[in-house]
Amino acid sequence: MTVFLSTLSQMTFLLLLILIGYTLTKLKAIPHDTERTLSRLENMVFVPALVLGTFMQNFTIEKINVAWQYLLGGFAVGAISIPAAIFLSRRCSKDGYIQKIFTYGLSFSNFGFMGNAVVMAIFPDIFMEYLIFVLPLWMLIYLWGVPVLLIPNDGQKKGIKDRLRSFVNPMMIATLIGMILGLIAPPLPAFFSSAVTTLGNCMSPIAMLLTGMTIAKIDLKSTFTNLSIYAVSLLRLLAYPLVFILLCMVLKLPHGLAVCTVCSVAMPLGLNTIIVPNAYGRDTSVAAGMSLISHLLSCISIPLVFTLFDLLVA
Repeated sequence: MTVFLSTLSQMTFLLLLILIGYTLTKLKAIPHDTERTLSRLENMVFVPALVLGTFMQNFTIEKINVAWQYLLGGFAVGAISIPAAIFLSRRCSKDGYIQKIFTYGLSFSNFGFMGNAVVMAIFPDIFMEYLIFVLPLWMLIYLWGVPVLLIPNDGQKKGIKDRLRSFVNPMMIATLIGMILGLIAPPLPAFFSSAVTTLGNCMSPIAMLLTGMTIAKIDLKSTFTNLSIYAVSLLRLLAYPLVFILLCMVLKLPHGLAVCTVCSVAMPLGLNTIIVPNAYGRDTSVAAGMSLISHLLSCISIPLVFTLFDLLVA
């Protein structure tokens, strides 16, 4: 019960921030391009600062000795999730485009914005390990998820060089710099460390506000009457975590590795299925509905999942 209540408290806090972003957008109390501005700040400043500060403070020689376990775990999650997502999405919709949206949502949860916020709040001691764990999932997103499932190819296939260019982004650069600074531990000015910490602390609240602003543009009537959205959301929030909890039990994974595994699959459906297709003029109503329903349900599902995890694994 303690785990449930503490997790529920954090999820309620995050939901409150989502509701604030939703309300401000609905009331038109903020400029119409606020969502785009915050998204850029999140991806170019706040997330890189959070990653940079975490690795600066925690990445050591001792951490390298176990990092391979977390990297391997991340690849294993992707190797299991993606084939299952392809199989299940074909049974949730007959439309080819919607199938791709469902495939992406079932392959990759919101392990970034929402996952970072949840792990920081509930499991702060293993936050760096979590960032290492999800690196393979980011790689799969850059190499396959976004270019194959979310970006219209118009008959043209992207080469491997084009896909590799996506790795040159602020988050990956911050990861590498943070690893180097963590290993050599140079004396850094106090103002620099304070700036990195302060900017990193903005990641979670801004991400939740951005989520609320994004789902505020959804047609609620069509969303709440689309049964396939509920099916995919429940698969994402309950079926996937239960399967991986059982795997953690059978394989007897170390606690930190087990936590990262469950966290990476228990989060709601991500926002990339809205942001990326929208940039190409595609219909995002189903993707936005998935985001809304799954984020609402996750306020209960995540506390339930971690309560079960605590009983069976921890």
